[in-house]
Amino acid sequence: MPIKHRVQRKSLKTSHTVSSPLGNPQAHQSGVLQKLLQEDPACDYDLIVIGCGSGGLSCAQEAAALGRRVMVLDLVVPSPQGTSWGLGGTCVNVGCIPKKLMHQAALLGQALTDSRKFGWECSQQVKHNWETMTEAIQKHVGSLNRSYQRALREKAVAYVNSYGEFVEHHKIKATNGKGQETYYTAAKFVIATGERPRYLGIQGDKEYCITSDDLFSLPYCPGATLVVGGSSVALECAGFLAGLGLEVTVMVSSQLLQGFDQEMAEKVASSMQQLGVRFLRKFVPVEVQQLEKGSPGKLKVVAKSTEGTEMIEGLYNTVLLAIGRDSCTKKIGLEKIGVKVNEKTGKIPVNDVEQSSVPYVYAVGDVVEGQPELMPVAVQAGRLLARRLFGGRLEKCDYINAPTVVFTPLEYGCCGYAEEKAVEVYRKENLEVRSTTLCSGLSSGQWPAETATPVTRRLSTVNSTMIG
Repeated sequence: MPIKHRVQRKSLKTSHTVSSPLGNPQAHQSGVLQKLLQEDPACDYDLIVIGCGSGGLSCAQEAAALGRRVMVLDLVVPSPQGTSWGLGGTCVNVGCIPKKLMHQAALLGQALTDSRKFGWECSQQVKHNWETMTEAIQKHVGSLNRSYQRALREKAVAYVNSYGEFVEHHKIKATNGKGQETYYTAAKFVIATGERPRYLGIQGDKEYCITSDDLFSLPYCPGATLVVGGSSVALECAGFLAGLGLEVTVMVSSQLLQGFDQEMAEKVASSMQQLGVRFLRKFVPVEVQQLEKGSPGKLKVVAKSTEGTEMIEGLYNTVLLAIGRDSCTKKIGLEKIGVKVNEKTGKIPVNDVEQSSVPYVYAVGDVVEGQPELMPVAVQAGRLLARRLFGGRLEKCDYINAPTVVFTPLEYGCCGYAEEKAVEVYRKENLEVRSTTLCSGLSSGQWPAETATPVTRRLSTVNSTMIG
């Protein structure tokens, strides 16, 4: 039977009953005893997590549930437009959650339009109120922020609203919003700082453009919007803005949905064009000028062709940049302790157990090099990491077979390899791709075209084994 020890942690003003493996012979085989003996009792914490996004919170709470002393550090640096948010990271505040709610708002508008074909009589013209929507979304996001804080308190995880930076091995400096500094030590660290939107580096981008950091809490309707980029974020935002009745243009320099199946990417684009979204392909902005101030104002965008010298201009109320994201690893002192970072992307290379080049420093979430940037994957990776570090478990995160969905008007879900990646890995002659297009409900010949949703299925197999 495991020996029970009563441990009083005065700093957290609570007591925990933890099971000690010292009296259990199986602990030698599982490695739990070795992990315990390696821990440094002189450290303030067993684990400090830098970043309170989905992956970081998952790891911290799991480690605390295993009886460890855990601290999380998080301080949101406001966007160039001054937007900041609460606990929970990108997904909760400026990503998955508000994005899906705005996507749903757009779908409801389309459903109201289509409902007339099914006998619903709407005597008044349907209008959308941006302020009502954003207020409701921000209230929901705020409730999630509070629930995360409550969960940390219940699990006795110390939460410090400060910016974490390594100053030496096993030691960090925490700087709060007032510039006050405090120092903490830990046996192990997890980097879960995530990413922030990238800017173009041209005249007027940070002064006049917004990003996904700003859109979901924007206090006014953005009006005619230019979305710059072909990423999933770009197309998702363009899709729901168009669905809400706004004039939307997408400017993209190369591929749409790079890294996804390109046949499906073009189907997504085609469906968006049917909603009235205009695409400007092979162009990049070179200057953004403010013509009129306001909420929204009026902006002029000058763009250049990527294939020649052609220049174009356009007038918009809002310019939304969605050209990619940069990892938040440059100002947290990783170079002081020798953690290797990809100089180009800022991402942290790790092994198959999320361990960096420094043995006591780990990374989960979007900062990890070469892994999918998905909230559920980060949650799973963080949880499994804590179990391996402090629970004697061996299970690793599966990064390949992770399903994902792009919430464009024509929703696109996938799992495994895109066809292009499958060709690269398995070679084209070994690959069989099957594609089928169906139509939901009755056939489009019997119903108005706007009520018929096409569904395309694509399967990639190698020796009868499905890989994507």
